[in-house]
Amino acid sequence: MPTPTVLIAPDSFKGTHAATVVAQAIADGMRGIDGRASESALPLPIADGGEGTADVLVAALDGVVVPRAVSGPLGDPVEAGFALLDPRTAVVEMAAASGLTLVPPERRDAYAASTRGTGELIAAAVEAGAEHVIVAVGGSATTDGGLGALEELDRRRTTVRLSVICDVDTPWEDAPRVFGPQKGADAATVRRLEQRLDTLADRAPRDPRGVPRTGAAGGLAGGLWAFHDAKLLPGAAYVLDAIDFDARLAGASVVVTGEGALDEQSFAGKAVGEVAGRAGRAGVPCVAVVGRSRLSAARAGALGLDRVIEASTLEALRAAGREIAASAAVGGA
Repeated sequence: MPTPTVLIAPDSFKGTHAATVVAQAIADGMRGIDGRASESALPLPIADGGEGTADVLVAALDGVVVPRAVSGPLGDPVEAGFALLDPRTAVVEMAAASGLTLVPPERRDAYAASTRGTGELIAAAVEAGAEHVIVAVGGSATTDGGLGALEELDRRRTTVRLSVICDVDTPWEDAPRVFGPQKGADAATVRRLEQRLDTLADRAPRDPRGVPRTGAAGGLAGGLWAFHDAKLLPGAAYVLDAIDFDARLAGASVVVTGEGALDEQSFAGKAVGEVAGRAGRAGVPCVAVVGRSRLSAARAGALGLDRVIEASTLEALRAAGREIAASAAVGGA
C-alpha cells in the first residue's frame, strides 16, 4: 500500500518560528515514524501577506533577494531588501523595513513610526527594473496611512504598478483603534492617529474610508490605493494561488496547516482559514498545528479543521508530526 501523502502548509508562528522552520519540524517528526514517511511529508510553507511572505514566494518561485539598507520605523537604518521573482516583478515585505519586530517594546511609538523605509524599498525595486511591485503588508509598527512611503515615492518620482497583499480586511478608519494599542498607542494617541488618517484621506485622490483592506499595515494599504491606484488583494488567497497550492492539494490525503495563535481572526482571511476552506472543498482532511488555540472544538470545526494540535516548541512540533504520521498511516487525520 502506498504511503499517504501529507501536505505540510503552515504559516509562520509570528515572533517565534518562520513558516519554513515550522514545516520542516513537522516533516522531521513524520520522518521519524518509518522510512516511507520521508516521501509522504511534503513541506510547503505559506503566508498571508504578513511576515515571511517574501520568503515563501522566493522559495516557491525561485526568486532572488536584493539586500538594501533603508530607514527603519523610527528612522534608524535597518538591513532589509526586496525580492525579484523575475526581472520585472518584485516583492517588498513592509515588515522588513517598517515592522513592529524592529522596535523594542520600550521604544514603540505608534505616532512617530513611519513607513518611509518601505517606500525606499519600492523605489529601489523599480530602479532595479521592476515594472510590477507586490507589497506584502502585515506586522507593521506604523499607523501613518503610508505617509512616509508616499513622501519617499514622490521625492524619487517613482511610478509603478502596485499590488498590495493584505492579511486583514480592516478599513482605513478602524486601523488606529484596532491596531494602534499593540503598537504602543494609548487612548489619546489613538484619537491623534484617527485625526491624522482623516486629514490624509481628505486630500487623497480617492477616499479610502470604508473600503475593505485599506487599514492594513496601519493604512499603508489604503495610502497606496488612494494615491497610487494600488490593487488590494487578500493575502492568503494570493500566496496560495502563486505557489500553485491547489494542484499540490489534489494529490494529498491530509493537509497540515498552522499558525501561532488560532482565534476568531483566523476566520477573517488568515492563512489557516484559507487552507482549511480549500481542503474542505477538495474533500481533504485538514489538521492545524498551532502555538495556542482560543477556539472551541465547534468553532475549529466551523473553520474547516478536523483536528487541532497545540505545539509551540520545535520538539513539540516534531512530536505533532509523529502523531499526524501515525494517524495518516492508518488512514485518518
